[in-house]
Amino acid sequence: MKLKHIFFTSATALMYAAAFTACTDEIKVGDSFVEKAPGGTVTIDTVFNSAEYTRQFLTGIYGMQYYGLPFTGQSAAPVSQNNYQGKLDALTDCYQIHWNGTAIFNNYYSNTLSANDDALIAFTNDKVWTAVRQSYLLLDNIDRVPGLSDAEKKSIIAQTKCLIASRYFDLFSVYGGLPIVDKSYTGTEGDYTNLKRGTIDETVEFMVKLLDEAIPDLRWAWDGNTTDTDAYNNTGRWTAAGARALKAKILLFAASPLFNADQPYFGNTTDAEKEHLVWYGDFQQSRWERAEQACRDFFTANGEPDPSSLTLGTAGKFYQLNQPTENSADAYRQAYRMGYIYQGSKEVIHSTRVSTIYGTQGTYAWWNWVGIGRNSYCPTVEYVEMFPWASGEPFVWEKAPEYALVNSANQRLDADGQLFYSPVKKSGRRTIAKYAIRDPRLYENAIVNGQQITLDWTSGKSSGDIYELWTGGNNAGLNIAKPTGEIVEQLTTRFPTGFGTIKYYLGEEYHRKFMHWVYLSYDEMLLMWAETLAQTGKLREALNCVNRVRARVGMDAMEKFMPELTSDKAKLIEEILRERACELGMSNNRYYDMIRYKRSDWMTKELHGLKITRLQNVMGQYVENYNPYFGTDKNNGVAEPDHFKYEKFTLQNRRRVMWDLDPNSNEVKKWFLFPLPITELNKGYGLIQNPGWE
Repeated sequence: MKLKHIFFTSATALMYAAAFTACTDEIKVGDSFVEKAPGGTVTIDTVFNSAEYTRQFLTGIYGMQYYGLPFTGQSAAPVSQNNYQGKLDALTDCYQIHWNGTAIFNNYYSNTLSANDDALIAFTNDKVWTAVRQSYLLLDNIDRVPGLSDAEKKSIIAQTKCLIASRYFDLFSVYGGLPIVDKSYTGTEGDYTNLKRGTIDETVEFMVKLLDEAIPDLRWAWDGNTTDTDAYNNTGRWTAAGARALKAKILLFAASPLFNADQPYFGNTTDAEKEHLVWYGDFQQSRWERAEQACRDFFTANGEPDPSSLTLGTAGKFYQLNQPTENSADAYRQAYRMGYIYQGSKEVIHSTRVSTIYGTQGTYAWWNWVGIGRNSYCPTVEYVEMFPWASGEPFVWEKAPEYALVNSANQRLDADGQLFYSPVKKSGRRTIAKYAIRDPRLYENAIVNGQQITLDWTSGKSSGDIYELWTGGNNAGLNIAKPTGEIVEQLTTRFPTGFGTIKYYLGEEYHRKFMHWVYLSYDEMLLMWAETLAQTGKLREALNCVNRVRARVGMDAMEKFMPELTSDKAKLIEEILRERACELGMSNNRYYDMIRYKRSDWMTKELHGLKITRLQNVMGQYVENYNPYFGTDKNNGVAEPDHFKYEKFTLQNRRRVMWDLDPNSNEVKKWFLFPLPITELNKGYGLIQNPGWE
């Protein structure tokens, strides 16, 4: 049989250029590993006859992990890192991308993606199978490497198994059942029928088995207690905590309605459904119980009590929520921000990184492209509405102080609208103090009108000029509308929805540092535990977990505002999904939640932007003002604007075709999983296409 498919590289193809920046120096070797080292060609024998080369080989596999930010335009990069493709988040109800250079804009919003296109996490072009292949080469040869202690060998084996499991999960989460590759293939075996696509059950058990085997030989955390366990040299290496967290996430996915249901999502009319490649074939409550136990095992290993006795200040023996230094909006924001971005954070369970430096000129980096509007994954009104008031009370427009939303009849309901900040002190005509009136996480997931631009990285204090996102304002300008009221919603601008990107968009203080992507985190674990507890009927315990996450940003318990959550399981789960969107923005989790719960209603609902009009008091009457504040008004002592009119508008540029489709139609439901590439289906080794993409 002539080998042409994904599982095989040439017999000498060993190393991928190391993009992982921890542990060892970068070694420049290509995907074919015919690196001409001084003195000759590097071969399998060369690599596995040296402890140092073997460590570097492992580092090279780490460099092929999933990295969740569009980062580069290079053709050799994984599809998921390519700015010209896009992030999963922009397919949800939380974000809308406004750059027509992306696959999201051209293939997804238009509903024209086919099996001839690479999906956003590509089956063949995301380094998954190269990583799996090289992992098995390492496992096959580790015992013959001289100079490694038995303990280091066990650790390398365990880390490698985690790498395989994580790369499998990256595809499983968007494709379903996968071919089970459990050894390295040379290309001469002759019969590969065992590489047909595995069932959901087989794929899940394969990943879980790898992680269960790895956990005993991994450290719980790189805690720095000894010189070889410091975080500086080991940040990003797999740990027992990471393995347990990934196991919990896999089992959570497996227990979710997409796979765990009485009926398949497409109607049981396709081979993929009949052979249980995209669902289990039945619903079993025990799958939720198993996922809950996996979460419980993580927290038990982290030294934490049963959730029925959790207190808001509970902290584990290593992993824990990053806490604020004082009770203020800035401190809450700083605690949240440093929890995910600081590379020494005890909130980050596992992270990945790329070798190029964040924000440097000459790289297609997240920071650079946000600034020019190409990576402006603009938050929608629907996302902003998910964030509660600062107290934790659910947001509703009618509770906005001196509410000023234009209603469907285009009648202004009031003249003074406060959605994000309220002034508390003025000196003459100048606002000199104000306070944030929404969930502090909102200001860390979206740039909103009136938000201060300057942020002190050390103290977390915000100060200085504000983002002016009203029509004619210094920042938004005419991104959204002309003074005549016409909606124009410009492409390749930063604020075409009335909001801007801020998650992972960091200031000068973080430039020229290696930017990590949070793959698994402690706050996500708390919310996963909450979900599995709710799904197994432990509503009070589920609320305890959610309330720990909310308390970190100064918000009260959910049941204070919605007492029915202590008895209404369905409503509690819905609130947990909303909390996940607020806490885990820009992390793929909203996309995962959408497909896990088969939320075609999220896929088909129209999304909106917010047109903001500045109002100015002129002789006792509020009149519309389409001028910026920064400049003449500020220099002349005019008070910072705090009166606005708000108008929701349907996003049109580009309007998603799916908004006009029936959420119960198979044309929509096929999007619960991505299409397998036609090139792989045609190779005849047993792949079966996902429903609706035939």
